[in-house]
Amino acid sequence: MIVRIMGEGQWQLADSHFAELNKLDDELLAEMQGGDGDGFHRTLCALLDAVRRLGTPLPDDALEPSELILPAPEASLEEVREMLSDGGLIPG
Repeated sequence: MIVRIMGEGQWQLADSHFAELNKLDDELLAEMQGGDGDGFHRTLCALLDAVRRLGTPLPDDALEPSELILPAPEASLEEVREMLSDGGLIPG
């Protein structure tokens, strides 16, 4: 799966990492729904760090279709809320 972090680039991740990312996404969604701004930013950074840690960065000149687009680390709660589907940032 190819994941894009807005403003940073793309990473190639094995599908086996999807469960870990989805767990963080569920936490992020719960914090957003509860209005926990500090928890939201902490979990968003953990989600993005997991993508960076588990994935392999694609070259800057590579423009592959992204299967998942995540917000930049400095994104506000409101900006991320606009990106959400009913199930969070990560479908499934």
